[in-house]
Amino acid sequence: MKVVLRRQTKKMSLMDITKIFSMLQPREDEEDNGESQELNQAVSEDDYQTLDKLLCQDKYKKFINSRSGWGVPSTPLRLAASKGHVRSLEVLLAHGADVDSLDVKAQTPLFTAVSNGHLECVKALLDAGACPSGSIYNNCSPLLTAARDGDVGILRELLDHGADTNVKARVPEWAANSAACSGPLYLAAVYGRLECFRMLLLYGADPNYNCTDEKMIARIKQPKTLLEICLRHGCRSEFIKLLIDFGANVYLPNVAGEKLAPSSEGLELLLRERAHPKSLMSQSRLAVRSLLKLAGHAQAVGELEIPPVLRSYLRHQP
Repeated sequence: MKVVLRRQTKKMSLMDITKIFSMLQPREDEEDNGESQELNQAVSEDDYQTLDKLLCQDKYKKFINSRSGWGVPSTPLRLAASKGHVRSLEVLLAHGADVDSLDVKAQTPLFTAVSNGHLECVKALLDAGACPSGSIYNNCSPLLTAARDGDVGILRELLDHGADTNVKARVPEWAANSAACSGPLYLAAVYGRLECFRMLLLYGADPNYNCTDEKMIARIKQPKTLLEICLRHGCRSEFIKLLIDFGANVYLPNVAGEKLAPSSEGLELLLRERAHPKSLMSQSRLAVRSLLKLAGHAQAVGELEIPPVLRSYLRHQP
């Protein structure tokens, strides 16, 4: 059974900000006589063979993590990730490129690959040890981007490598409302990414994630639940049903007085669930999935020695 250790995140301090700027400054002892340009040209053309030959020479290799170019100065690895040139990317990694190097936006090559939808580059970077959470110095994260864009393949790769299903945008404490209305589930819902939404829940995302965080509740008197957000945004009833099936607290949403369409199927599902308790089978499924999540193996359903029909039921499959 594969066990993934999640990397801890921390709040960014003034010292961190100073550090990131110092990290992005070019080294004074690097005298570039066009070596960086040659490396970038080979990457841009995906001429991975020439790139390999160049990096076998010390005068080129010392610029493997140097930032250069117009617009957003970037390392050769970031350039390869942005263009989806996986062969060049693999050559750079083989020669020791820093897999989590930062550009001037404090974004990692993985974040760039995710933002541009390059699945093979995402796989290569993650296999090389890239942090699935991206940089602690950037407000966004690869998982938030994948959930928003609806890229199921990339989302699965990130989750398989330990990305936090309940990650929130890193915003100042005074922007607590923005933090409450963020997170992969929220973005997948408001952008209509049903398959990403389902996958996040299957990987252990908390359907009540923005109403169970004590620090969040201390800053916001009445945080809106994901159920309420889905109703307000007019999300399809499939989103409401998934939240209910995965154990969302149906008594938390404040729907009294809301200007919702009387014939809203999602609202009908919510009110029906409030009136009728869950079946014993539904409660058992929630209990089993909860225990697996607590053990750190939310995806271990397939390894349980139970009949296939029960395995499918635990996976919310027909």
